Amino acid sequence: MKKSIGLNVFEAATERMNIILDEFDHLFVSFSGGKDSAVLLNLAIEVAKARNRLPIDVLIIDMEAQYQHTVELINHMVDRKEVNAYWICLPLSLRNAISQFQPKWICWDPKEKDKWLRPMPQHGSVISDINYFNFFHFGMEFEDFVDEFSLWYQAKHGGKVACLIGIRADESLNRYKTIKNRHKEKYKQYFWTTKVTSEVYKGYPIYDWKTEDVWAANGKNHWSYNHIYDLMHKAGVPLSLQRLCQPFGDDQRKGLWLYQILEPYTWEKLVQRVNGCNFGARYSKDQGRILGYYRFELPAGHTYKSYSKFLLNSMPPHMASHYRERIFKFLLWWKNNGKAQGVWRINDFEDKKLEAKQKVPSWRRICRVLIKNDYWCRGLSFSPTKKISKRHLESYNKYL
Repeated sequence: MKKSIGLNVFEAATERMNIILDEFDHLFVSFSGGKDSAVLLNLAIEVAKARNRLPIDVLIIDMEAQYQHTVELINHMVDRKEVNAYWICLPLSLRNAISQFQPKWICWDPKEKDKWLRPMPQHGSVISDINYFNFFHFGMEFEDFVDEFSLWYQAKHGGKVACLIGIRADESLNRYKTIKNRHKEKYKQYFWTTKVTSEVYKGYPIYDWKTEDVWAANGKNHWSYNHIYDLMHKAGVPLSLQRLCQPFGDDQRKGLWLYQILEPYTWEKLVQRVNGCNFGARYSKDQGRILGYYRFELPAGHTYKSYSKFLLNSMPPHMASHYRERIFKFLLWWKNNGKAQGVWRINDFEDKKLEAKQKVPSWRRICRVLIKNDYWCRGLSFSPTKKISKRHLESYNKYL
């Protein structure tokens, strides 16, 4: 249940920023060039300036495949004297949910330099040397890098460190859970923080902002923002769906089609850079499309079981093997645990109410995972693992 604290969201976020400056020795802001991270960075600069705590350290992870407008905003912000940036341009492993042949791709891969979307940035804050960080390795996962950077930053500066992230609970259920999780460890009584170590904490000062609050703050304070959002507005994209991130993820692929309209020159390079780009743009946009949502119709003469097997047989061998391994574990779990829940076998029916609550195993669940190219098999209650990421990094290096 939401409770009013007698402040508007701008006042509340300013108060949280002051708490961070009071309680922590050092901080850095994660900045992607999107609207939320930009408004957080602008707010942090304003509050720190009033307290003579400038410059603000900023972590920027450049994933290469970005709008030119995003690059322009990043360049503008890192040129400000109030900012001390760590502009990361390293070969990180990123999810590619639009291709079964290339389920991962490596940004800033030196072996693919001729296909890079743009030249390596030349700003003095850019870090492109793979030996700069003692924890980095080629093809490191994005999430692992962020966690390791915070530990490296704390070791370098000492004291208590706050890593500020511009996520809002209003955006998704997962982000709401990140804030609301009652089982997580936090800093003192501040539920808008998450403990990483005894000296490192994540903070979410704008967690309770809505999209309208972001744009109100930009307008009232004349803050710099990413002008790609102006083009999105002209293209008819609702405010709630205007998002920026690496474009090939499981959720992010739904906005891939926008590149063709907003920045055609960037789109031309994207198609050459990442496998499945054009396919993803065509079939990820709308509900009912192949890569969009769960709705689909079985071909005549097929059951969900037979169609699942047909899809597996049509995949590249390494991908089919990956899915078969996870499906086997899914079926085995239900075989061993289903009786305790009153389930005796894997069903080939459409009891959607029970299925939605994951009360029954079904071939329909398996089928939709395959047709949606749900690589991590989240639809079967699996999560990403380092073992699988390592396996595909080895495949990437082997067949490149």
